[in-house]
Amino acid sequence: MHVTAEEPRTTEAVPVEPIVSDSQTFRRAFQDFRQGFSQRELWLSLGWQDIKQRYRRSVLGPFWITISTAVQAAAIGFLYATLFAQPLREYLPYVTVGIIVWNVIEASILEGSDVFIANEGLIKQLPSALSVHVYRLVWRQFLFFAHNAAIYLVLLLAFGVWRELDLSVLLAIPAIALLFLNAAWVTIVFGIFSTRYRDIAPILGSLTRMLFVLTPVMWSAKVLHEQGGSVGDRARLVELVPTYHYLEIVRAPLLGDPIHWRSWVVVGGLTVVGWLVAVLAMKKYRSRVPYWV
Repeated sequence: MHVTAEEPRTTEAVPVEPIVSDSQTFRRAFQDFRQGFSQRELWLSLGWQDIKQRYRRSVLGPFWITISTAVQAAAIGFLYATLFAQPLREYLPYVTVGIIVWNVIEASILEGSDVFIANEGLIKQLPSALSVHVYRLVWRQFLFFAHNAAIYLVLLLAFGVWRELDLSVLLAIPAIALLFLNAAWVTIVFGIFSTRYRDIAPILGSLTRMLFVLTPVMWSAKVLHEQGGSVGDRARLVELVPTYHYLEIVRAPLLGDPIHWRSWVVVGGLTVVGWLVAVLAMKKYRSRVPYWV
């Protein structure tokens, strides 16, 4: 029997397209924001639990937030009103609103830089968007702010501040919204880079203390401007401090002071630039945060 050998079959190589990861795309970054917001039941609950856990087993519970801020504002107000020879009726509301707003700014920087490191366990074990932890922190700070706002309402009646208010007080609503919108991008940017470079958090701590001194929380820039001369000219340098403008857009309408629109322009510009940086940071480094923590 004659057996013929089969000719070897030739197979054409099928080109294999390389697998391209979309983990570092704007689509995934915005998807993270949307998915995180859709999980609002999670971060709303976690943010409230953070406050309840902090004051667990205490009689007054979260009202200690209001009491501690009120005691701090009263101590500083009475002391510095005497040192600066300022009327207590004007100075105490000024300091109180300044401390309430500053607490939000300070927490956004300090707690924001630690937001992902502090949630290491949840990030590694809970399948959720990275932005959930940002929303949680901002929501928690809003609850702190809401508790402290009660102090302002008391001073509004006790010192007759309400007599000096007009329709411009409504500007406080968009100003507060801008404050927390900026708190979100600050948390994202500082949180991501502090997770990668652990030296950033101590640097931010020192920077925040310096900003507190330079920002007119306890002292009044208006008094320095009224002195005129070289002192008044040097007082204008305070406008180079960005935290001054965040403080000004909230405090001025709440106290019936003149509205400085340049502060709104500065805050608006910082909001746009800050969110551009935040989106870029989420695009490039969002997928790496679980490995860095």
